[in-house]
Amino acid sequence: MDITERFLNYTKFDTQSSEESDSVPSTPKQLVFAEYLKKELEREGLDDVEMDSMGYVYATLRGNAKGEVPTIGFISHYDTSPDCSGANIKARIVSHYDGGDILLSEGIVSSPKKFPELLSHVGEDLIVTDGHTLLGADDKAGIAEIVQAMCYLRDHKEIKHGDIRVAFNPDEEIGMGARHFDVEKFGCEWAYTMDGGDIGELEFENFNAASAKVSIKGVSVHPGYAKGKMVNAGRLAVEFASMLPADETPETTEGYEGFYHLTGIKACTESATLTYIIRDHDRDRFEDRKNFVKDCVKRMNAKYGEGTVTAEVSDQYYNMKEKIDPQMHVIDLVVKAMQESGVTARVKPIRGGTDGAQLSFKGLPCPNIFAGGVNFHGPYEFVSIQSMEKAMQVIVKICELTASFND
Repeated sequence: MDITERFLNYTKFDTQSSEESDSVPSTPKQLVFAEYLKKELEREGLDDVEMDSMGYVYATLRGNAKGEVPTIGFISHYDTSPDCSGANIKARIVSHYDGGDILLSEGIVSSPKKFPELLSHVGEDLIVTDGHTLLGADDKAGIAEIVQAMCYLRDHKEIKHGDIRVAFNPDEEIGMGARHFDVEKFGCEWAYTMDGGDIGELEFENFNAASAKVSIKGVSVHPGYAKGKMVNAGRLAVEFASMLPADETPETTEGYEGFYHLTGIKACTESATLTYIIRDHDRDRFEDRKNFVKDCVKRMNAKYGEGTVTAEVSDQYYNMKEKIDPQMHVIDLVVKAMQESGVTARVKPIRGGTDGAQLSFKGLPCPNIFAGGVNFHGPYEFVSIQSMEKAMQVIVKICELTASFND
């Protein structure tokens, strides 16, 4: 099975996670795909294949190198984003992309005028959607690359490597993917998530991240007799939202600039809820942002009465840079592997997060490598087959270079 067939098989599974669920995984359909992966790894001859009750899948490719070689790992998540449907994905291949518009479905066009990233892949074979669902390259492309690399090493015994551990997990898209990851069981000195974007991306800086749920209690009375009595929670929700800086949102920031992102709002006269994500690369500014939300709550309550507005602010993950900086050999290996695979490394900060951020703080240094997908979380998502093949080659080369790590 080649990498394209493997990835297309994966897209047939609906693995969308849900922020509204408290179960692990957040949706039972993720377990269906996890079981498929477990059986696939067994068929491909990997050792120590297991899936726990929460859908975390682990396996080992035994080493063939002599001497002491560090055990390293590769990790990808199999859930897809709640932002766009992952059901009934109709993937197709655009062969030898010519740089023009791609008609996904009647009236739905992926154009380089809107998505200039397409022009970086002229002449390549692109896998696209029909414009009604996401594709799932985030992060099933990463899974396909890891599995394909393990099969390649299995079949090319002339390439010496140590024990390689692989793991696939649920719920990364809702910030919970690493929460139940068993780092001790994984048993690696370091690892890599294959969860980055376009070819060459290498990331070991990410946002510090928190979520905020703002709840507003209103008082509903007949609007004809409301003077001095009504507290319109919906109107207060609008007022609260206006207190946050309008120029510090995702659509107005880039690079190392942080933001407040309103991800949802439900409101009526009697009650309202606003949900936010808070992001910043700098830890001090991150703490300031959380405190600013809490200060806005205090000001609203001073105006409308104590208890009218409450906020639950919860940390999600932190910037892995502080854990990677003391162990830069894990980055140097990737850069060299990319060079030897004909890929130019593009080190950039993640304007988001990966499971690797949480894993790094759990004692497993875990930077992020490109998986090749572009335009994640929406119907214009695509992945280049050539980029997936290059990612697979980089994995193989990392394993080979690690075998000479102590030379």
